[in-house]
Amino acid sequence: MIQVTPQMRILVAVEPADFRKGIDGLVRLSREALKVDPFSGGVFVFRNRRGTALKILVYDGQGFWLCHKRLSEGRFRWWPAKGGDASCRLEAHKLQLLLWNGNPSAADAPLWRPISPR
Repeated sequence: MIQVTPQMRILVAVEPADFRKGIDGLVRLSREALKVDPFSGGVFVFRNRRGTALKILVYDGQGFWLCHKRLSEGRFRWWPAKGGDASCRLEAHKLQLLLWNGNPSAADAPLWRPISPR
C-alpha cells in the first residue's frame, strides 16, 4: 500500500512524459531527466502531454508502485511552469490537492503539520 507522509520527497516532472512508458521507462526518466535516484523512496509525479492523466512512481523497498489517474472530464488545471528546473517539489498535502484537480500553489495552510515532542 502506498502511504504519502509529510516527510516524503515529492517531485513533479515539469515536462510531460510519454505515457506509453511503464515502470522501467519512468525509472529511466527519473534518473536521466530529473537527476534523482528512483530507489531513494521519493514520489515521482508525471503528466501526459494532454494534461488529462497523471502517473505516480514510488519505490517501497521491495518494488515499484505505478499509479495512474485519468480524469473522466477536462484536464488538470495546475502544473508547474516550465523553467530551468526539470522538476518541482511538492509537499504531501499539495499532492493530495493536485490529485483532486485542485491548485497546490493556492494552498496556504497545510493539512498536515509536524508533530513536535513536548
